[in-house]
Amino acid sequence: MNMGKSRKAAIPAAHEDTEFFLRTKQQPVQQRAIDTFELILEVTARLLGEVGVERLSTNLICERAGLTPPALYRYFPNKYAILKELGSRLMGSLNRFYLSWLDEERQISLEDSRETAVARLKKMQETINAITLSFPGASWILRAMRAVPLLQSVRLDSHELVATRSFEALRSRYPHAADDDLALALRLSTEVMYSATEMVVDNPHLDADRINTEISEMVVRYFDRFAEAEARYTKQ
Repeated sequence: MNMGKSRKAAIPAAHEDTEFFLRTKQQPVQQRAIDTFELILEVTARLLGEVGVERLSTNLICERAGLTPPALYRYFPNKYAILKELGSRLMGSLNRFYLSWLDEERQISLEDSRETAVARLKKMQETINAITLSFPGASWILRAMRAVPLLQSVRLDSHELVATRSFEALRSRYPHAADDDLALALRLSTEVMYSATEMVVDNPHLDADRINTEISEMVVRYFDRFAEAEARYTKQ
């Protein structure tokens, strides 16, 4: 298949232009269109592990998928739009699990031991890691969301959502904590736990169980100050 010269997309500077630049052109409705849409994503995820973000191109995706460029451009204007869709799907799958876990967590008594809290947090972290590792091309998608300025908002918006929903769920658990203090603590804990997941994904030779244990203990110890403050108020 002769693809001709690779189509280069000029990366915009303005925020509004960036949103348009990354927008999926149309969502497929009929099954054949859905199959093509999913094929593009599947092939891109596989190619990321072979060639990386910089060498990835829409022509290479078309060649590997057996598609013509017009078939791809019907849905995606450039490779970054495809990466954005993959990143959104990955972060969405993580968020759905976490928010479900959070709904259960908010019902748990504050009287539970630190060991129990660490075990619950570790189990959640292990599941987040497993979901990430099962997602095709996850390692390269995570790297792209960190390294490509156009894609960083996908990752950061996801972190903001998780931190905000965590604040809403746990606000009543620490009624005497200042909003700013609790919000910052939840954003920091969100960032370090995502970083621990990225560490496990990017470094498969490291001891994942130890990393999960350490990060869970670290976060629980960090929130001890809020629990201790509530205990002091209770005694007054």
